[in-house]
Parts: sequence; C-alpha cells; structure tokens
Amino acid sequence: MSTIMERNADPSTSTTPRVVLVTGPSGAGRTTAVRVLEDVGYEVIDNLPLSLVHRVLTGPALTHPIALGVDVRNRDFSTEMMLEVIEDLREDPRYEMELLYLDCSDDVLVRRYSETRRRHPLAPAETPNEGIHREGQLLEPVRGRADILIDTTELSPHDLKEEVLRWLSISGTEELAVSVHSFSYKRAVPRGLDMVFDARFLRNPHWDPTLRALDGRTDQVAEYVAEDARFAPFFEKVSDLVEFLLPAYGDEGKSHLAIGFGCTGGKHRSVALTERLAKALAHKGWQVSIRHRELERHLDRGTPQTSGKQA
Repeated sequence: MSTIMERNADPSTSTTPRVVLVTGPSGAGRTTAVRVLEDVGYEVIDNLPLSLVHRVLTGPALTHPIALGVDVRNRDFSTEMMLEVIEDLREDPRYEMELLYLDCSDDVLVRRYSETRRRHPLAPAETPNEGIHREGQLLEPVRGRADILIDTTELSPHDLKEEVLRWLSISGTEELAVSVHSFSYKRAVPRGLDMVFDARFLRNPHWDPTLRALDGRTDQVAEYVAEDARFAPFFEKVSDLVEFLLPAYGDEGKSHLAIGFGCTGGKHRSVALTERLAKALAHKGWQVSIRHRELERHLDRGTPQTSGKQA
C-alpha cells in the first residue's frame, strides 16, 4: 500500500507543468509505474541521467505532464546529486514537482531476483542481497523526501497500476478512493493502512466444523459473525467513524484511504467485516475496492477457497 505527504491538495487543477520523478530500488516496480503514467498521457523518459534533467525541462515548453524515471544504475547517479535535483525542482516556480518512490521489502526483492535469475546492478559478481543492501543505503535519504510512497511488497502489477493511478491520474475527475482490507495478525499488519480494526474479540467461525472450510464472503459465515451481540454496536461505531472521516480526508486533498480489519486467520471475521463495510460505503456512493490478503495468498498458491454465494 501507500502513504502520501501532501504539498498540493489537488495538483490536477494546477496550470503549472507537472513533473514527476519516479525512483526506488531495482525490482520494486519503477518500470511498471512509468509505463502506467505513459499510458494515461504523461510524457515519459526512463533511465534519465541526473545531469540531463534540467536540460530536458528547459527545452520546448511542456504540453503534457512529464514523468522522469531515475535509476541508481545511471553513470552519474549519486545521492547528493539526486537530492539537489529534487530540491531545485521544488523551489522552481515553473514546475509542480512530485517524487514518486516505489519501495519493497528486502526479502521480496531477493525473491524477485531469484525468480528472474538476474544479477543486481550494484553487485554483479555477488549475491543480490549485497546489491539490495547497498542500493537501500544510497536511496534512504531520497525515500525520506518522497511525496508519494508506494510499497509494492504485496502488490501485483495490476494492484500497482491502480495505486499509481490513484495518486497521479491526470483526468481531473478523481474522488477519494477507499480500499478495505482483511488480514491475519499472524502475518502482521499490512503496510500502508490508514485505519486498523481488530476483530479477534468476535466469536470465531473456525471452531464450527460446518463453517471452517468457508470464508467470510459466504452468507453462512457473515451471519454467524453478525450474531455475536458485540458485532452490531462495533460495526455501527466503525461505520460512523469512517463516514465522518472520509469527507474530511477528501477536503484535505487525500485521494486514497486504506482501512483494515484483522483477525486470527484472516479468513472469517475480518473478511466478513471487510465485505460489509465495503458494501455499506459503496451504497453511500464512495469508490471502494476490496482486498482479502490471506484469501489471495491461498489462491496464488493454487489452494481453492470455498466461498459459495458472496455477501
């Protein structure tokens, strides 16, 4: 998921040319991100040497937003020079600059390099771990300057595309988008959630043999969870809080809010709550997407999920 430190509440309404610098560790999804931006109308230049950034921007007048992909593999890359370019562009009134940083956990980067059998550009004769560590040290100060930070650790290419479009679409028609997530506390809280609610106090369908194989998308499990006397007041309070905060976040220029429900296994209670809240918010007119982390994980492994009729 992602976080953002807003400097401009609605960049799409500005007449100042929009410049997006796209960077992050190798393997985190930078190439995918710049392709997405190109598809939605950005002028894109990838692997641009830092010494050429100002030359590109001082050429012919920009007629479209521009995205510049910056990679540590470029021969003139240095942390100091990258930070200098960022600050220069931020102080230049001719541009509306944003830094998009694609991040990813080290273990997932190692796995991606292992799957592709590629050598890391900063450790061609060593293990990918060495290169990932060096690159992380080089980019840590840059990461701290990010306007938009997207963690791709658990994102598919499709998920990454949606995240990039949430932050950087140029249609000018975006509204606050809401994503509701279910997860298991056994695998920790997902990164990037703005609000987290613990559902482990509700009675657990796992202990009912007739429900154990089902998940929270089924009517049977949803009804079982809802029969807990604490469910209705809990859900009402959560719904009221979320509905109160969404307009406030929208007024502040936030374009995406991520809400998470966690339970022990991430299969029953958290899923039922996620489905119910998403349905309620969609009924109120909000743009809502759903992600069930543990169910998706089982599907990725080829394990079928018995869900029956969805709530």
